[in-house]
Amino acid sequence: MQNRLRAAFYRGGTSKAVVFNGADLPAGRDARDRIFLHVLGSPDAYGRQLNGMGGGLSSLSKVVIVKPSQRSDADVDYTFVQIAVDEPLADYGSACGNMASCVGPFAVDEGMIDLHPEQNEALVRIYDTNTDRIYHARFPIKNGRAVETGNVSIPGVSGTGAPVVLEFLTPGGAATGKLLPTGHAVDELTVEGVGTIPASLIDAANPVVYVRASDFGKTATELPGDLDADNALMRQIEAVRSAGAVAMGMAASPDAVKRSNPKVAILGSPHAFTSLDGETHQAETHDLNVRLVSMGNFHRAITLTGGMCTAVAAQVSGSLVQQMAQIDGRDLRIGTPSGVLKVTANVEQGADGPEAVTAGTFRTQRRIMEGAVLYPEEFLEDAF
Repeated sequence: MQNRLRAAFYRGGTSKAVVFNGADLPAGRDARDRIFLHVLGSPDAYGRQLNGMGGGLSSLSKVVIVKPSQRSDADVDYTFVQIAVDEPLADYGSACGNMASCVGPFAVDEGMIDLHPEQNEALVRIYDTNTDRIYHARFPIKNGRAVETGNVSIPGVSGTGAPVVLEFLTPGGAATGKLLPTGHAVDELTVEGVGTIPASLIDAANPVVYVRASDFGKTATELPGDLDADNALMRQIEAVRSAGAVAMGMAASPDAVKRSNPKVAILGSPHAFTSLDGETHQAETHDLNVRLVSMGNFHRAITLTGGMCTAVAAQVSGSLVQQMAQIDGRDLRIGTPSGVLKVTANVEQGADGPEAVTAGTFRTQRRIMEGAVLYPEEFLEDAF
């Protein structure tokens, strides 16, 4: 027997996810995770998730849970679940900035937000349960529903849409409790199979290990598929990620590091590059090039939390990002495999070092489908 579960399928920024109203889900996490894996089609030894709604990439294998919040400073709670493609893993250990863009519109369309009949813009206050942080989403509405059509384009997404402006409040220390987990803007990281290399370990929105692409014989202008195909590079990057996680206090040993966090970003100076759509971006269009690894593969654009972390890092004096970007102001233009992403951050000097006040950008989103997903009835045997 198959059970039906109400759900919607969304694109948020450069990611896609199955989105659930938290009230519709079983209480037990084991039952929830079985359902999530089944719906997305994981694990899939072929890496395609043909038996589910996933797309064979980490950016296309996601679950979002939204429910009304009990907090005075938030309207809804947002929980992100990264579903691994090749193993039975539902990971709650990271945030997703791209899918954060659909949370406010979903809450409006589901009737979770009180609106005035003539209101034409919504401001939704969202509590991110993964990071214990608040962010605000502002977007147009019409007749009590989120507007999707507009003239805003973002790198990595064909067509245009209505903007969703995201502002993340106090994003520093989202995973470790500190913007600079080691207390340093640059650390000398000793990595097995690599040697000792400089790295900036920054935790804002999500923790990222920043290293220079040149230390691996790269420029950070390469396409993701070419980088993924370099098996020696991928082994080195994973070793860097594990060593960075231990240095940041996120794991006791490399073997204990979670797949979802930290991310690794290789940095390159602003050189011309060709994006996945075939467009050439000259050096003057961006402040630095970044290629970021998420869940074992180089991202086809950049995770939005990774973009915001990079914007924060660009304002941390002495960090590798700051050294390479040399920006004057709060805005940063990041060259990604899908084009140039503009992000902003406000970092101030506090009593104990730099403090990230805000980080933000804008995205577009689309409610692609709504209805119900199906799963075997026996998945609920230990649900309560």
